[in-house]
Amino acid sequence: MLKDPLDYTILIIEDNPGDLVLFQEYLKNQIAQPTIYTATSFKEAKVILLDTTLKIDLIFLDLSLPDKNGIDLIHEILFLSPKIPIVVLTGYSDIQFSIQSLKLGISDYLVKDEITALSLYKSLRYTIERNKYIFQLEQSEKRYMDLFHLSPQPMWVYDLDTLYFLDVNKSAIEHYGYSYEEFLAMTIEDIRPAEDLNSFKEIINATKKDKSRKFRGLFKHKKKNGQIISVEVTSNLFSHNGKTVRIILANDVTERLNYVKAIVEQNENLKEIAWVQSHKVRAPLAKMMGLINILQNNAEEVANNSDFLNNALLKSANELDLIIHEISAKASEIEINNKKYEIGDFTG
Repeated sequence: MLKDPLDYTILIIEDNPGDLVLFQEYLKNQIAQPTIYTATSFKEAKVILLDTTLKIDLIFLDLSLPDKNGIDLIHEILFLSPKIPIVVLTGYSDIQFSIQSLKLGISDYLVKDEITALSLYKSLRYTIERNKYIFQLEQSEKRYMDLFHLSPQPMWVYDLDTLYFLDVNKSAIEHYGYSYEEFLAMTIEDIRPAEDLNSFKEIINATKKDKSRKFRGLFKHKKKNGQIISVEVTSNLFSHNGKTVRIILANDVTERLNYVKAIVEQNENLKEIAWVQSHKVRAPLAKMMGLINILQNNAEEVANNSDFLNNALLKSANELDLIIHEISAKASEIEINNKKYEIGDFTG
């Protein structure tokens, strides 16, 4: 198998020794000669990130470290590495928070139990290339036309005062279904679901007040055909025809979020099945074991109460049979789309 010959310097922040070794092997399986630094705590990670001689391309971050976790951990790592893309490594229990972390500035997230060598590598490549792309937008306004119109992701420019679209690229036209002329006759409110307009106006007003250059968030958009999609939006202030406007890069993450939701629902069903197996099955099984013990060791009791004992044993067996059918029915409800989702597939 051909390996990626490019040079990558990667920091893995993970306190689980087994996962740490596995992720390193996955990266070496796809990349010829990666430079990998590891940290098992926030303290160790801080030392590495403060070393100005290291040029780290990407950070893989576990959300639960022994000395810091959750939102505090994300804020600290972002503060220490504002220009380095971060991919969160998360468990099923952290999925909802991982989705919310996109709003904080995290570039991507991977569910640990779903990670393969290929998905880890594709996320690395996707995130690094995407980060380079955004950096180019921030650093080179003179290259706007090429970057804008050749982008494989939907992009547009809108007026800060009127909110009208000033320009859209080909990807936006193809993805949303509106023609170029239709876009220019619309405002950015026109691609929002009606129920989201009030909250959206509050966000617009907030960004005007703090004059923040960069902005990132997860929103609902509406296509021309009425379909509602989930979109990760990255925006920045930009000079367009002598006027300060906002340029938007929109990444459709609808399928990814739907898949995550399906995994969460499957996990809840599995927990329910496990509870039924560990609690409801025990009662009839304990009764049956007690009755069998009587049948084996107490001949007099059996002789005097044979009908009662047989009926009790049959009743417990029927109860157990019903519970097994309940478990089978619950298990049959668990259906995950057979399509193989890879993080790198979601390019919007």
